[in-house]
Amino acid sequence: MSIEKPISRRRDVLGVHSIHEFVFSVPDLKQAEHFYRSFGLDVRVETNCLALFTYGHPHRWARVIHGDQKRLLWVTWGIYADDQDAFNKKLNDLGVRRIAAPVGANPDGMWFTGPDGLPQQLLPSEKCSPDTKSPRIFPPEISSSGRAPHRSQVKQVRPNRLSHILVFTADVDSSVQFYSEVLGLRLSDRSGSIIAFMHSQHGSDHHLIAMASSPGCGLHHSSWDVTSFDDVGLGTQQMSQAGYPEGWGVGRHVLGSNYFRYVRDPWGSYSEYSFDIDHIAADLEWPAGDYPPEDALYVWGSPPPDDFTKNYEIGSELQLSKAVAPSETPTIK
Repeated sequence: MSIEKPISRRRDVLGVHSIHEFVFSVPDLKQAEHFYRSFGLDVRVETNCLALFTYGHPHRWARVIHGDQKRLLWVTWGIYADDQDAFNKKLNDLGVRRIAAPVGANPDGMWFTGPDGLPQQLLPSEKCSPDTKSPRIFPPEISSSGRAPHRSQVKQVRPNRLSHILVFTADVDSSVQFYSEVLGLRLSDRSGSIIAFMHSQHGSDHHLIAMASSPGCGLHHSSWDVTSFDDVGLGTQQMSQAGYPEGWGVGRHVLGSNYFRYVRDPWGSYSEYSFDIDHIAADLEWPAGDYPPEDALYVWGSPPPDDFTKNYEIGSELQLSKAVAPSETPTIK
């Protein structure tokens, strides 16, 4: 009996298929190299930057550039090559402001200003978001040698791929509108105007991008898929031994369902080990919900650090436990 191959593209819709790359700056590249190598990423030194890969995967997920401070610089979205003309027309029709490529960026594709003035790019590329849910490893029910990993045989936890990023935004509602109308992303879930999660129509994890309310733009965390719950715990231990004990978790999210450990980096943002996140296939109509604030972060685990939602790129903070009044949605232009 043949097994049907999952579709990797929803027909007759216009939308980005992946986060092709995100780029941010930090004041110390040597420190960044140590942090991300310790985290388990394949860090490669390229001209004037660090390139973040995952072992066994050819895709470059991110770049880290030297700068005066930690700052999210731009996001590149992957699109299908035959959608270029349609996207170009859409950007023009909606009056989206075009810009030149930032210094050090690939000038190809379409560059424009996104929410909060964040430079963004549409680039024809191969789809790197998953078509199916990631493999999951659980201890076998019966084993003559025990079901726990042997401490003497533990190897470095190495994530499989990028799952998503969470960015700060001054207006969650208008950001959802922008990413929906301009990029064709779909709302997965939200908690009022506090936080929202969006996925690709062409199949992706529960969210490619999430937006949390803050007075300005910033990168809160990047999330990296791992294969087992043990990987989350071992990653916690691995980073603590490397000198990065601070963070949040282990715990489990409500929205997205994944088990997590957030590791605080030297600049106040996080990298997340993520296991067993919900997957939204290209042919699935996900029932997006609007949930109370207590469901916005976690179902179990220790409480997050007091400054977990602080945007260190602008030094601001919003408590997700407090309601935020919706603001008037601005136009796309």
